[in-house]
Amino acid sequence: MADKILITGGAGFIGSNYADHLLGRGAQLTLFDNLSRTGAEKNLNWLRQKHGGDSFELIVGDVRDSGALQDAVGDAAVIVHLAGQVAVTSSVTDPRSDFDINALGTFNLLEAVRAAGHKPFILYASTNKVYGEMSEHRLVEEKTRYRYERLPHGLPESQPLDFHSPYGCSKGTAEQYVRDYARIYGIPSVVFRQSCIYGPRQFGVEDQGWLAWFVIAAVLGKAITIYGDGKQVRDMLHVSDLMAAYDAAIARREQVAGQIFNMGGGPLHTLSIWAECGPLLEKQLGRKIPVEHGPVRPGDQAVYISDIRKAKQALGWQPKMRVEQGAAELVDWVEAHRELFG
Repeated sequence: MADKILITGGAGFIGSNYADHLLGRGAQLTLFDNLSRTGAEKNLNWLRQKHGGDSFELIVGDVRDSGALQDAVGDAAVIVHLAGQVAVTSSVTDPRSDFDINALGTFNLLEAVRAAGHKPFILYASTNKVYGEMSEHRLVEEKTRYRYERLPHGLPESQPLDFHSPYGCSKGTAEQYVRDYARIYGIPSVVFRQSCIYGPRQFGVEDQGWLAWFVIAAVLGKAITIYGDGKQVRDMLHVSDLMAAYDAAIARREQVAGQIFNMGGGPLHTLSIWAECGPLLEKQLGRKIPVEHGPVRPGDQAVYISDIRKAKQALGWQPKMRVEQGAAELVDWVEAHRELFG
């Protein structure tokens, strides 16, 4: 891949995995990150050890700094915009920071690109939280999960947006700016509304990266709290499958520019948050995992499953990693790297 590529949030979970993937293909790569996220330095050290200290350029900067972004954009042909505030609960506690990072930070990037004099392709990582609670869709309760009564393929991109929580507002605002800059200024871009990405190098915490958090907590013997009855369902997408989708979008940038895609595991790759996840992890670890229960958190989606038919057709892509296999590999990775979580 000859393109010069910039990854904002390049030291994070998805960013470092994609950087590893691209460096393995000989990409000319710049990572932009403020290194505030837990595990960022560890991910950078991993990349340096694996690929060499001079294999990529690192810019320590913040998306709230428009000048730093202008310098970072340079002559990049592709920008993968992953930098962001990622937790609903943090957005409720500090909505101004959430807005400044997600909405204003993305606006700063778009303006930096507009001022750059060329038009790199932008891939923006949005979220399924832009759909809100989706309370108009009737649910059916089963033994270990809830399911949509009338959405066998999952939720399509045509679902009306209903930003619920400051996080939903900031990410939704950002993605609409990305989409409109494609229309108004001709800056090619694509938006992925991502759902429950998981995999190695994910330093999950309670309010973000829930599967990784459960695995880390279970392995290290930390307390786990389940909010609600644990039957809430998510479609799960392994980071390796997400990277394949990124590659496909970049390769088809002219065809997909200006479009929005749901990006998740779809109906074939789902898991309920504890009623199914708990037994899965207990089987892998060979012991019972104690948990506590708390009330349902505001804005929590009882079911979110992506309808990924549009992405399959337009990108020639589909997820391959089964949840059972991906979860088992995540457990193995955490157990093999306990020192990273000290």
